[in-house]
Amino acid sequence: MKTPTLIARTTWPSATAVRSRRVCATRLLPLLLLLALPSAVQAQSYTNTYGIWTYTTTNGAINVTQYSGSAGAVAIPGTINGLPVVAIGSNAFEEGLLPPWNLTSVLIPDSVTSIGSGAFFDCGSLAGVTIPNSVTNIGDSAFQNCVGLTSLTIGNGVTSIGSGAFVGCGNLGSLTIPNSVTNIGASAFMNCGFSTLTIGNRVTTIGDSAFAACANLPSVAIPNSVTSIGAAAFSSYALSSVTIGNGVTSIGDHAFAGSSLTSVAIPNNVTNIGHGPFEGCNHLTGIMVDALNSCYGSSDGVLFNKSQTTLIQFPGGWSVAYLIPNSVTNIGEEAFADCAGLTWVTIPGSVASIPGSAFENCGGLAGVTISYGVTSIGDWAFSGCGRLVTVTMPNSVSRIGEQAFSYCGSLTSVTIPNSVTSIGDSAFAYCHSLLNVTIPNSITSIGDSLFSGCSGLAGVTIPNSVTNLGEGAFGSCTSLIDITIPNRVTSIGDSAFDGCTSLIGLTIPDSVTSIGYGAFLASSNLSAVYFEGNLPTTGTVPFGWDYSVTVYYLAGTSGWGPTFGGRPTVLWNPQVQPGSLGVRTNQFGFNITGTSNLVVVVEASTNLANPAWSPLATNTLTSGSAYFSDPQWTNYPARFYRLRWP
Repeated sequence: MKTPTLIARTTWPSATAVRSRRVCATRLLPLLLLLALPSAVQAQSYTNTYGIWTYTTTNGAINVTQYSGSAGAVAIPGTINGLPVVAIGSNAFEEGLLPPWNLTSVLIPDSVTSIGSGAFFDCGSLAGVTIPNSVTNIGDSAFQNCVGLTSLTIGNGVTSIGSGAFVGCGNLGSLTIPNSVTNIGASAFMNCGFSTLTIGNRVTTIGDSAFAACANLPSVAIPNSVTSIGAAAFSSYALSSVTIGNGVTSIGDHAFAGSSLTSVAIPNNVTNIGHGPFEGCNHLTGIMVDALNSCYGSSDGVLFNKSQTTLIQFPGGWSVAYLIPNSVTNIGEEAFADCAGLTWVTIPGSVASIPGSAFENCGGLAGVTISYGVTSIGDWAFSGCGRLVTVTMPNSVSRIGEQAFSYCGSLTSVTIPNSVTSIGDSAFAYCHSLLNVTIPNSITSIGDSLFSGCSGLAGVTIPNSVTNLGEGAFGSCTSLIDITIPNRVTSIGDSAFDGCTSLIGLTIPDSVTSIGYGAFLASSNLSAVYFEGNLPTTGTVPFGWDYSVTVYYLAGTSGWGPTFGGRPTVLWNPQVQPGSLGVRTNQFGFNITGTSNLVVVVEASTNLANPAWSPLATNTLTSGSAYFSDPQWTNYPARFYRLRWP
């Protein structure tokens, strides 16, 4: 992505008021005029055989702010009007992201001390650059996206290389950072093509992503002068060997993530290691720590803190089932993430919380044992574990985080204990093999996209404690045939049942007061929605293009008109005609009347104190009436009947 253009702002000094006696006014006037002049003047231009140079003058020195010309090979003038050129300003030579590019080479004079931000941004044909020893600072994005750059010499006067200075220079063959440099900025050489790298022995800080995605770099030696390695600094698959200098005290998050390292040694002075420093290193079989290190240690190649109470990083090259030691009370974020060979893990009860992304994308993980004592499963904790078949959580778990089990495509069953009070959004999204779920009555809200994309989900039991169905909660659950919405739910979110193509009928309890936008959009087989209460508020097109839907409402409810959400409404008013009760042709039966073409289900029970209703027949009120008969009535001493909608 192109770095935003930085525009320098000229600061003008305030005028200085000078008091003087009238007698001295004439003598002081030239001095007053000189004091009132600013140290920088408005932009001026200079033309030579290469083109037009726009510049400003500050304290007798020239800052080139823009070059305009069509020359391929350009030499920046060392002086203009007798004044030295000391700076190449921000975006001075910037070209477009796409060709044609004009500039093929540039000669920087040894008068220049600073190269500004984006100075040569997007100069895609620039093939070689020599930065003279006079330059002390290379600005942010100075040579970003110079995709044709094959040769780079950095002068030994440079002390700082800015963020993104050479990012995207994919054709650089080799790089030597001189001993004068002390700081390498974030993403300074990200996505560069060099295959050899020499880092000078005065560098103290390597910024975030400084050498990330350098696809041709197989090895690197980090000198003893370096104290800090930034986040994702060497995150590159090509990297297979690294030597970390003894001066390093801090290793950032994902510092070597995704690399091809087979082993790594942590020196004794390291006091801080971020999360997932070797995440996704699928060839890594051992992490060694210097015995004199006071903060960290290793056991069987696994990285721990010194007391082995925190497991920081599991080596991604192992293909094992792993029992986390009972001494462990904390698991680091992403500690097992992307460990493709991990087949089973047992988490002891000494661990109170499984942190975010702890086992994310463990593609070979088939099972997990979560011991009693674990109270929280973090966001994305097991997301993307495509072979995970079943999960049983102990009654100690109270929280399941966002996306905790999302994209677990082989997960067929989940037992959620009554101890769970919170389930994050999308916690089980896109678990397309999940068949049935029972949600405990400790849950009060179904989060956004909780089961979105669970295409195999045929049944869900929602407890009466739930008051809200979130946005997209059951979106694209294409196998969902029937669902009961409990009578405490007040709100059904946007797209809650969007794409539930197997859903035929649905009952909305009288507690529901709000239905969101597209709540039933693209549920193409939905034919009947039955409302037990008053007209709810609704977003636009709750039924979308589901043109076969008929909306039914009960007598005595208010707000209903001839249509709802663009679909026709019908009063659901079936009644048993008392005078028709009796035996005909040796069968007990009765007449049912109501709105023409209503579909009515007759159910029966033998006990009203503890009723268990069973459907007996489905009747259509053709021309407003139908007759029901019970051929089994003689098998029961007493039987009760009721009418309900399908």
